[in-house]
Amino acid sequence: MQVILLERVEKLGQMGDVVKVKDGFARNYLLPKKKALRANKSNIAVFETQRAQLEARNLEFKKEAEAVSKKLGGKTFVLLRQAGDRGQLYGSVSPRDIADVIIKGGFTVARTQVPLDKAIKHIGLHPLTVVLHPEVRVNVTLNVARTEDEAERQARGEDVLAEKTDDEEAKANAEALFDEGAGPAEEEEDSEAE
Repeated sequence: MQVILLERVEKLGQMGDVVKVKDGFARNYLLPKKKALRANKSNIAVFETQRAQLEARNLEFKKEAEAVSKKLGGKTFVLLRQAGDRGQLYGSVSPRDIADVIIKGGFTVARTQVPLDKAIKHIGLHPLTVVLHPEVRVNVTLNVARTEDEAERQARGEDVLAEKTDDEEAKANAEALFDEGAGPAEEEEDSEAE
């Protein structure tokens, strides 16, 4: 199917380009989201008459997105989740969860603006990209932790999981130093002495 792009679409083209796409992509994504029009004579004529308005609107949205990106860029957002001893989350973090945390931080972001390449299933610091506009992307960091204290320690650069394993290892080493029964005698010896 031939379509005319009404805005820039990643890996497809710029505004005004006439491109050939699969029918399902056009019917299910581009046309309902008003990102494209079918490329026929009447739609091409309509697009040419509205081209200046569309470009002006796109430029306005881009300026707004750039202003937000200056404030949002480099920020860290804390997301508290339940996790096991080894840092494995009970479930995973979804784009909706990330969008909710960013909204609580004072920015307006839709879940569709937070693309995830891979699922977040461990605690720690996770760098993310937020797409504010097809031409404006901003990097943020998501700090996934079990508690506020743990989030602060992760933000300082501490490895929260390594500390736990060191503590467990120290306990195991201390237990290995003592033979079984080498501790102080219990009341049995006291009763024999009487």
